[in-house]
Amino acid sequence: MSDPFPEFLAAAASVRPRAAVVLGSGLGAVADRFQAAASVGFGEVPGLVPPTVAGHRGQVAVGHWAGVPAVVCFGRVHFYEGHPPERLTRLVRLFAECGATAVLLTNAAGGIHPSLTPGSLMAIRGHFKLIGGEAWKALPDGRPCSAPYSPRLLDLVLRSEAAAGRDLLAGTYAALTGPSYETPAEIRCLRTAGADAVGMSTAWEAEAAAGLGLEVAAVSCVTNLGAGLSDGPLSHAEVEVTARTAIGRLAELVGTVLAALPLTPS
Repeated sequence: MSDPFPEFLAAAASVRPRAAVVLGSGLGAVADRFQAAASVGFGEVPGLVPPTVAGHRGQVAVGHWAGVPAVVCFGRVHFYEGHPPERLTRLVRLFAECGATAVLLTNAAGGIHPSLTPGSLMAIRGHFKLIGGEAWKALPDGRPCSAPYSPRLLDLVLRSEAAAGRDLLAGTYAALTGPSYETPAEIRCLRTAGADAVGMSTAWEAEAAAGLGLEVAAVSCVTNLGAGLSDGPLSHAEVEVTARTAIGRLAELVGTVLAALPLTPS
């Protein structure tokens, strides 16, 4: 039986993607305008394994998103699944191998900032990486690893939402180890430290992508309030259900960002 990965790379060489998108928990339907030319399962990518978390399909595809050549990952793997940093960042290295020059990361997150209610979005301006392992060191343009997000793409995201008549918070994302949700005391601590949303992914990917010279943008889909900020207990099922309520808005936003990527990176 033939190895599907070389065939995937050949398809990517033909498509010549200029952008990559990672779709987080329950967000696969955001890619309704994506037409795949070839796809491969995570388990067929050297250095990667299938995810074990519900809502993560574990597939990477190359094709066109509303006419823009792109690589799209349906799901991701997480540190709490027992993976080392090299495996957590394998996807972004694959993006670079495919020729992408920019990456848009999405995730499901818990809202901490008062304006972030379930179903809302937040553009990530910066993050705390409170996950095991060492941070990536220097970035090619001299920015510290705490600032891997492209100001140009962040401005594009904010202007896109403003043009649509919608407010969008540009905030700080706290990436924690998981897999358990935070305690109310931890949420209070994060809020005091300046975190606006909390999740269990994205930070490793953002730093690795910036270290490879890719422009990085990231958007959180707020699927629940942080522990202690709502009346009921948190669950992953709630995350998946609420993610679906923001799919239309997030799909529009991703399409706008991708369409603008032919601009020369700054």
